Amino acid sequence: MSIGSPIARSQASVSSFDFSKPLDGWTTVSGKWATEEVPGDWPGGGPALVQLAQGNGLNVIVAPGGPYGNVEVSVRFRLIFGSADVSAGIVFRFAEDRYYVIRADTLEDNFGLSYYDRGLRQIAGANVEAPAIEQWHKLRISAVGDRIQGWLNDQALIDERDSRFASGRIGLWTRADSMTAFDDLTVTQLNE
Repeated sequence: MSIGSPIARSQASVSSFDFSKPLDGWTTVSGKWATEEVPGDWPGGGPALVQLAQGNGLNVIVAPGGPYGNVEVSVRFRLIFGSADVSAGIVFRFAEDRYYVIRADTLEDNFGLSYYDRGLRQIAGANVEAPAIEQWHKLRISAVGDRIQGWLNDQALIDERDSRFASGRIGLWTRADSMTAFDDLTVTQLNE
């Protein structure tokens, strides 16, 4: 099976968030998250979810719904600013402050799969051309059983197996002072 094509499966339900409504049901774990207009041309227009904190180690917000075991998640992101870090990530299988994260980091020129359990530890990574600041990009993950796949701008980069966490909620992630905008979050719960 190619890394570029997710495992064949049927869809159970789809939830979408375009951040045009208040963040009812969202849980801020860390950081300062708000919906704001993001300048510049981009498809869809309107507000986006922006992480604004400057002094945190990790910034996480968790969406309503779930828990999800087998899931596919995609989001568009725009890196705006950061001096210590410029990153964006999708959190999945979040439960009891433990989770996986697929993330793109401009300052480190990498794309990685990590897990957080009282500390962030990398499982797999790929060197990539740094996602450009002030441009929209796309992250996508697929987690089915212990198989985790990740894409950056529709390029398949991660295909790993890890059974550490089986299910949990979905969220968004940045690190340090990374000011990042997110939009068009889509969560698809999958049936085997």
